[in-house]
Amino acid sequence: MRILVVGGGTGGTILANNLTRRLAGEVRAGKIRITMLSDSDRHMYQPGLLYVAFGQMTPDQLYRDQASMLESSIAFHVDAVTEFHFDKNQVKTKSGKTHEYDILAIATGARIVPQEVPGLSEGSENFFTEEGAVRLHKRLMEFQGGTVAMTVSIPHKCPVAPVEAMFMLHDFFKARGIRDKVKLRYHYPTNRVHATSNVAQWAKPEFDRAGIEYETLFNLKEVDPVNKIVYSEEGSAVKYDLLIAIPPHRGSEIAEKNNLGQAGWIPTDRFKLTMNGHDNVYVIGDATNIPVSKTGSAAHFEAEVVAENIASVIKTGTPVREYDGKVYCFIEAGYDRATYNAFDYVNLPVLKPPSKAIHWFKVAYNQMYWTTVRGLL
Repeated sequence: MRILVVGGGTGGTILANNLTRRLAGEVRAGKIRITMLSDSDRHMYQPGLLYVAFGQMTPDQLYRDQASMLESSIAFHVDAVTEFHFDKNQVKTKSGKTHEYDILAIATGARIVPQEVPGLSEGSENFFTEEGAVRLHKRLMEFQGGTVAMTVSIPHKCPVAPVEAMFMLHDFFKARGIRDKVKLRYHYPTNRVHATSNVAQWAKPEFDRAGIEYETLFNLKEVDPVNKIVYSEEGSAVKYDLLIAIPPHRGSEIAEKNNLGQAGWIPTDRFKLTMNGHDNVYVIGDATNIPVSKTGSAAHFEAEVVAENIASVIKTGTPVREYDGKVYCFIEAGYDRATYNAFDYVNLPVLKPPSKAIHWFKVAYNQMYWTTVRGLL
């Protein structure tokens, strides 16, 4: 039996490693072959980009060699998929090769598309790419005072990142001794400061204490990079000296080109994590259209469910678990305090007061990630 994993990010890597261990006997006997196709030979720890933007990590700390993250029996190829042919159980790749499968897992992630908003690419900075995070750090170090505005487009990777970034901006400028010269403004598209109500209830008074101004129902329309004004669909016009954008996101380019789902988000059963209409195709991580946060923790929990179910189907003919929407995310509340939110489809998060202990656990997890993604934790 041939199992094909497309995508070498958090979800795809954990899934491939987990499957290899669960099916170790079958793999050794040659009954199961697990293959991964990726568009890169490097694995990035994406949450680290926020720390790069604030000078707390360097870009080289974000990467490991992808092959070193995988069990040795996994056939790994740097060869991006270009076409999906579900009716034939095969994919085609950039090199022109065809890979056939019996079970397919798609973990192709998400991408930013700032070009969708007029003026956004030219008039803003962001921390969703290595280049963007490095450039933003330079801008922050050079900033001497004025208005720093943040705009948020949803959905996006790591939903709490905008909130974290605002608290980190407050502490960053405080440490530089110029917080009194900086006005921090936060703009969010819904009628509260975060889409998750409990996070919004926690963040709003924290913003007030930090002197962070906020405007809700601010859906980004366009940016005037010459006059440094950002406009909303609701009619607001905000002047800025530095604009930090959480840019619009879409699913992967390959998902969109293959018409796998609207805006590249692949229609996925929220419990089974199978692609709608294809029982032998699983979708995990940011690639799905299911109503959970696009985070590494969601991808992790989804990968574990899919791995257990695939192994059970192979061994007994029946899956054993459903994904319950579980997500666990740390939330930095500045340079040395953090909290966390844990929730699922049924239970909303209950946030604890930020503490140094949780912050240091988050810092430790940054290092533990490499063990986690290999499926050892």
